[in-house]
Amino acid sequence: MPRALGIRTAGEDVADAVVRGTITRYEVVAPNYRAGREGQAAQVLQRQVRITVSVEIVDLVENVILWEERTVTAEGTFVEASEAEDVGREEAIELLVQKIVDGAQSNW
Repeated sequence: MPRALGIRTAGEDVADAVVRGTITRYEVVAPNYRAGREGQAAQVLQRQVRITVSVEIVDLVENVILWEERTVTAEGTFVEASEAEDVGREEAIELLVQKIVDGAQSNW
């Protein structure tokens, strides 16, 4: 989580709150491709990593859920010819973190 929120990372045994999440879906799709001629395969121009998570932020002091969302989804793209899937995955994770922060802040 970004330090800009005034949050410090800590072990769960000393933390006031914890973020828990489960990856519910992970897929790599080809949203941008060129159809092949008859008998030829399509040419994939770009791939997309799509990650969906179920997330909750729990106040460990009061033992209450501060924020919960069952389907937070983000996509990251990569060019198959020159980049690895990791590029798209990292982008998707950064976007997921931002969506979780935005969701949590909407409750404060």
